[in-house]
This record gives sequence, structure tokens and C-alpha cells, in this order.
Amino acid sequence: MSNSLEMLTLKHALINALRHGGKADSKAVLKKLISENNELRRRIRELIEVVERTVVEVNKMDMASQKNKLLMIYPRYLEEERVIEKKGLPDLPNLSRYRRVVMRLAPFPSGPLHIGNARMAVLNDEYVKKYNGKLILVFDDTIGSEEKQLVPEAYDLIREGLEWLGVEWHEEYYKSDRLPIFYREGREIIEKGNAYVCTCTRETFRDQYKLKMKACSHRENTVEENLDLWDKMLESCFREGEAVVRLKTDMCHPDPALRDPVIFRVSERIHPRVGDKYKVWPLLEFSWAIDDHFLGVTHVLRGKDLIKEDKVELMVWDIFRWPKIDFIHYGMIKFKGLKLSKSFARRMIEKGVYMGWHDPRTWSLQSLQKRGIKPEAVREAILNIGLSLADIEYSPENLYAINRKLIDSSSLRFFAVFAPVELEVRNMPTKILIATPPLHPDKLELGRREITLVALEGTAKVYIDRRDAKALTPGEIFRLKDLCNLKLVEKRMKNLKANFHSLEVDRIPSKVKKIHWVPKYEKIKLKLVTQIGEVKEGFGEKSVLTVKPGEIVQFERVGFARIDSLKPEPVAYLAHN
Repeated sequence: MSNSLEMLTLKHALINALRHGGKADSKAVLKKLISENNELRRRIRELIEVVERTVVEVNKMDMASQKNKLLMIYPRYLEEERVIEKKGLPDLPNLSRYRRVVMRLAPFPSGPLHIGNARMAVLNDEYVKKYNGKLILVFDDTIGSEEKQLVPEAYDLIREGLEWLGVEWHEEYYKSDRLPIFYREGREIIEKGNAYVCTCTRETFRDQYKLKMKACSHRENTVEENLDLWDKMLESCFREGEAVVRLKTDMCHPDPALRDPVIFRVSERIHPRVGDKYKVWPLLEFSWAIDDHFLGVTHVLRGKDLIKEDKVELMVWDIFRWPKIDFIHYGMIKFKGLKLSKSFARRMIEKGVYMGWHDPRTWSLQSLQKRGIKPEAVREAILNIGLSLADIEYSPENLYAINRKLIDSSSLRFFAVFAPVELEVRNMPTKILIATPPLHPDKLELGRREITLVALEGTAKVYIDRRDAKALTPGEIFRLKDLCNLKLVEKRMKNLKANFHSLEVDRIPSKVKKIHWVPKYEKIKLKLVTQIGEVKEGFGEKSVLTVKPGEIVQFERVGFARIDSLKPEPVAYLAHN
């Protein structure tokens, strides 16, 4: 293979890795190379070897190194993709048309915001701050469905999440307070002859009209007939599913979803804010069309999966002859290994499987805060992704890497074991040995903590981690970190014994195992909630009790964790390693 082809392979492997959380896929890289040069099929075996070798090397690199390497060999990529470096968001379009940039957040309150929703919040906030504009928070609380239910506590949880992210909004509205506005505009659109009341069942309309691209017979209703049916809908003369209002579009539209779409429907669900006051509710895209106009929104930022909603809004604005505003889209993010569903999380909470919305498995912003993930880390991760239209798979490890940089220098270190095995230490030279490890290895000015090991009749007892215990072999010399050297003499997991060997580090080979430990007689009980919601019970050194709730620490060889509470016993939430 020529050097130029190897460089081309490296370029595409790096691009693929950066689009998928730092891990390139050999098949995708191979497919890209062949699509650019079909002649390579003739040397497919040789090409496969080069691709696989290159992908292995690329996947050994962290994302920062991947970015730097790509910039060295292909600097134009910065112009083509915004997944390489945060260089600032691109300018909003058509700024000269507007006196002031106005954008909106429109969360559906079925639960708190999660890591996926954060992109919408952060990008809107960044743009509004960039242009000294106005950000509007609109709770998109139309009636929902059996699967996607409104959750009363979600309103406050959403506000909490936005505040934690540092998002600043200037006005706040509820869609559920704006039904009279939607009714007024709904009546007018019927009066204009651009909408009609349809009493077909959903299945009948789909099978007999939408899929066959034929007009429903109700489309020929007179305006007066439609207004009469509309009033009957508002007067609760129809049950749920018996009548809807449809926008007149084109029944031959290439997108079936845009063939006379529903803009109002009857729902008998009880709303958490307005109860049973309203029985007729707008579909989201119609309510967006109305509110974006009357609230003065200039730019709508949303995922490219909502392009259909753009089209419905444009149709409504054309009917009313309202000026159009600008839509900006971004690609979809798949968070590797995560199930991001508020409906699913709600069911798990109701069943008692999850502890609540702060459960790490929800990936809500509340859960990230609970674990000690910094809002600055979330914001930086989102801005690093930017506004690329490319769909990407994002690994949480990238977020952890950013967070680790933010918290490492301020996180005090402590010993803790969460799979404890008792180790008996015999032949102790003195009754008391005291370890004085630093609170932070790089900040000795923060001081040291004391861990006291007490021997009774020449024997002391400590707890070590089960993984370390399993890795030891009889006769092996190892070190209790920051204290002393031991020699294992008996290995049975319920009866682990070692003899004291020496105190000084230089009395043993440099490569011996150094094990964190907790003294049996000066331990405290600890609970650690992991990223998968598992609650591990173990022991820690008593210095942990000097930490204030809310502070982030590092349990050595375990990971960074946020101390959530100290009483009746300390509980910590694991952030990452």
C-alpha cells in the first residue's frame, strides 16, 4: 500500500472515531474508502489489513490526541465539520431581519431534563448570550398520552436542571394556559377554509385515505359545518378518538405524515395544572406555529428529527400570512450504553426499581449533579459536539474525561473498600502504627490525614478489597499503602493472614502491589451508589467524616464520588473512575 493511501485510511479512521465517541469502526472506514475509490476493491485483502491495523492504533488514542492528529494531516476538516474543536458556534442566519434574537426552550414536562435534553438547553442559552437576546421557557404541556404522561413535579425539576446548567431565561409560559389563544387561531383557520373536522377513526383515515392518497369525505364539509362540529368538540359532545381537526394540505404529499395532519384532538385525560377544564388540545406542531409567532421567536433550534414539525409550522404561517422565522437543526446523538427515556424511568420509579429521578440510571440532570458531574463539564461536552448535522454516538467516557479535569485538583483522597475482606496482620512490631497520607498528592499544603492501625497482642486486622485479596499469592510481599510491608502466609478468603515484613518502601521491590486498606477498629461504614444504581456497602477511613455533604472526593483506586450525606452513615454517589 502506498503511503498516501495509508494517510487517507488514517484520516477516515480519525474522522470516524471523532464522530463515534473516540472509537472508529473498521467496516465503516473500509466502506468510506471504497466509496471514494472503487478500484480499491481489487486489493480488498490488503486494504482490510491496513484498515484494521490503523483502527487499532486510532482507538488506542484519546479524543484530544485524535483531534490533534487529524488537524495535522487534514486541517480543512475544521471547515467541514464542527466535531473537532470548539471554535465558537456558527452565526445565526438572517440576523439583519430581526431587532433582537429571541429563542425558546420548549420542554415537555414528562420528567426532568436528562443528558440528551441538555444539548437543546445549552445551545439555545449560548446563542442568546452571544447576541444579548431573549430566551423564553415554554412548558410544552399539551395533554400528552398514556405512554408519555405529564408529571406534576417535572415543572420544578426542569427549572432546577436549567438553573444547575447555568441557563438563564427571561420569560416563562405554560402551553396549558394558552388554550384560548390556540382555540381562537384554530377557529380562524377553519373559517379560512384551511382546516376541517374529521370524525373518521384513526385507522379508517390511515387505511382508506392517507395511504391511498385520497381525500377524506369530511374535507368537503362547508365552513359552517366545520365550525358547528368545532363548537361541539369544545362543548365535549365528542369522546376521545371520535373527532379531530385536520389541516388541509396535499393528500398526495410524498411524506404521509404531512397528508392532512391532525392539529387538534379530543382528550379526556386530567391535566396536572388545569384539571379537566379543557377537552380539546392542540398538537405540538400547531401550538409551536402559533406561539413562535405571538411570542416573537426569531430562531428555532431543534434536532433534525423534527423537520416535519418545521413544515407544519410553515404551512400554518403561510395560511395566516405571517412572516417566517429561521430553523437551525443539529444531528442526533446516541449516548452509548444509555437508555434515555423519561417514560421508562417514570415506570421504573413507580415500580420501586429506581430510587427516584436522582437515580443514576435516569441520567437526569439531577442524577448528574448527585454524582458530582459538574455543569461546566456538561456544557463543554455539548459545545465540543457543536451543531454538526452528522449523527454521532457519544460515549459517556468523554464527559467523564472533561469532568475529571475539573474536579481532580480539588478532590481530597481517602481509602475505602466496598468489597471488604478481612486480613489478619501478625508479628506487629508495635501496638500502634499511624499512616499519614496526604489529602491530595499534588497539594501537600492541604495537609495529611491520619489512619491508625492498632495491634492487640501483636496482631492487627484490616480490610482490603476482594479483588486485591484474590490477586495475592502465599509468600507474596505487598504493601499496605502509606503504612507498611507485609508477607502473605495464608490465603483463604475467610481467613487471610499475613506477617509484618517492614516499614520502609525501599525494603521491598518497587513493583510490589500497593493496596489500599481500612483498619478494622477505626473504620466507618460507607455506602456507595454506582452508575448502574447498585448500592455497595463497605468501610472507609474515619477522615471521611471531615468532608461536608456535597463535596467531591476520590476514593483511591475506586473513583471520584460526591458525598451526599454523613448521617446515619456516609453515602456517596460514584461519578466515574
